[in-house]
Amino acid sequence: MIFWFRRDLRLSDNRALVEAARRGDGDVVAVFVIDPQLAASVGPARGAYLSETLRALDASLEGQLVLRRGEPSAELAQVARATGARQVIATEDFAPAGRSRDARVRSALASAGITTTFFDSAYVVRPGTVRTKTGTPCKVFTSFRRGWENEEFTEPLGRVAGVNWVRTQSVDVSELSDVVARRRPEYFGALPDDVPHFDSRVGETGAGAILQDFVTRVGSYDETRNLPGVTGTSRLSAHLRFGTLHPRQVLAATNGSTHGAEVFRAEICWREFYADVLLHHPDSTWRELQPAMAHLRVDRDDAAIERFQRWARGETGYPLVDAGMRQLLAEGWMHNRVRMVCASFLVKHLHLDWRWGAQWFMWRLIDGDVASNQHGWQWSAGTGTDASPFHRIFNPTLQAERFDPEGRYVRQYVTELATVAAPQCLQPGAGDGLFAPTGYVAPMIDAATERDDALVRFREAREFARTTSREDGGS
Repeated sequence: MIFWFRRDLRLSDNRALVEAARRGDGDVVAVFVIDPQLAASVGPARGAYLSETLRALDASLEGQLVLRRGEPSAELAQVARATGARQVIATEDFAPAGRSRDARVRSALASAGITTTFFDSAYVVRPGTVRTKTGTPCKVFTSFRRGWENEEFTEPLGRVAGVNWVRTQSVDVSELSDVVARRRPEYFGALPDDVPHFDSRVGETGAGAILQDFVTRVGSYDETRNLPGVTGTSRLSAHLRFGTLHPRQVLAATNGSTHGAEVFRAEICWREFYADVLLHHPDSTWRELQPAMAHLRVDRDDAAIERFQRWARGETGYPLVDAGMRQLLAEGWMHNRVRMVCASFLVKHLHLDWRWGAQWFMWRLIDGDVASNQHGWQWSAGTGTDASPFHRIFNPTLQAERFDPEGRYVRQYVTELATVAAPQCLQPGAGDGLFAPTGYVAPMIDAATERDDALVRFREAREFARTTSREDGGS
């Protein structure tokens, strides 16, 4: 029996792995395939994090993980021939690229007499399960959550036991670095491709340590989650992305009657809602869910590319935006509240395409998940399901004053302002003021002026959509 690891790089509460051990009478070949086709669009940050996670998984398997590099169906067929296996089991994938790959693999292996079974999922509730009362997919979160909460949540399993790991020829994990980061968009220009200094607590053991730390803080999650200057979020996103933890385990550990635990539970539900939306709308990876917003006028010239690159480097002159973008560069992660502020700034103050920002985040984030990332960007851009209305435009200075009032976060990442007290360090142009050291950039735009321009563009898009709709209706 072959167990094909993908987004479930753990031994505890891995139901597909338990099923593989049952069907294989305990004999299991643990395989991870480095797929050059998919890895080419993975940025160096996520690639490095995955490498460390695979090393941790191999250690937990006492060196028995089989790594292969190549087209998955071909590699799995070779492993099957070498070990005599006639079945492959894997956790089901719901992202468009993964589903397409899995269909090809199942067909190719079937022609070689090998059956492929996809079992369980990376979610508490399998995407596609929750429906409205009329049986249609949920279009808004509130409807989805009501259905999601009505589903039966199974308890997490313990660590898989009684397995005889069967090993065959394997490549070294270092080969992953040879195939990642091959598809770098031209508009990135000379933006850095260095590997960030991410949290060293990787793998299943690291995930467990982070979860236990968060359990002690989840009661105050509702009060601290929006404050980037304090340790208020779970920091579990990368572990959920790669499956070193299952959300079943997270919900079981954080279950409680506090308002903080309830708010956190809603965040897990948002993650599952976005996976469900992507299942039903696979083109929402790069296409607006709100058709009218496809007509929004955005800038794409050389000046726009220069603005994008200044934003990506954290050189906008708006301290909270720059702090977030520099945290992304340094750590491969960004606080969620700041993600929203940075996304709003790109779309509504710089007038750039949300897809540019989403691509940069996917390139730099260690927790880059296509469903959460793309739909989070669509929410901020006013183009998605449950989207923040386009006319809701975050003021980056007011956001800083509200959520980082002491300037802890800003002064940590914008080092030019490290010695500048709040509220001065939160103001645009602080680097040119009397209270700041020289060296910090002046604001690249006037936020009020660009906000007005964004609203003009929004009205244009809405009117164009209305006109087009009337013309189509009369034809």
